[in-house]
Amino acid sequence: MKISKTEFPGLMIVEPYVHGDSRGYFFESYRSETFENAGLHLTFVQDNQSKSKHGVLRGLHYQLKHGQGKLVRCTLGEVYDVALDIRLGSPTFGKTFAMKLNDIDHHAIYIPPGFAHGFCVLSDEAIFQYKCTEKYNPEDEYGIRWNDESVGINWPVESPVLSKRDQLFPLLAEQEKSLLPKFIT
Repeated sequence: MKISKTEFPGLMIVEPYVHGDSRGYFFESYRSETFENAGLHLTFVQDNQSKSKHGVLRGLHYQLKHGQGKLVRCTLGEVYDVALDIRLGSPTFGKTFAMKLNDIDHHAIYIPPGFAHGFCVLSDEAIFQYKCTEKYNPEDEYGIRWNDESVGINWPVESPVLSKRDQLFPLLAEQEKSLLPKFIT
């Protein structure tokens, strides 16, 4: 597998080597040594999976005290995945990284703690999976509004389907500085 850096410190694109034939395909989706050689010394403690229909938008979520690094992939269908850097002091603070993830090229993204994360479903349905470096803690979950104009995410779905909670998150500028993680190099 190939792991590539992006302009966002700590955020990496993972491209597996897919071996396919008439029976189907095989690829390694995670190997600790490969990640360590890329400078990612991670311990994953929780795996999550969601299934959503076309137009569903989930996000933008983050945890503060129990920040989660996430290795995200789409195992069925296609999603538009977005990571928003909310690390105070980061050279990419307030900028987004976006990429389509699907079950054809099998790419994944490692998103370090300090990013708000979300995705929307482009196919009829999608199964989205992610490994986390911290457990989900509902008392520590925060979010940034999905359609914050100052962030400028160009979501590729019209009239997305959102949870009530995701609709009510504050804008990035309304977020208290104490609720944003500090960037540490």
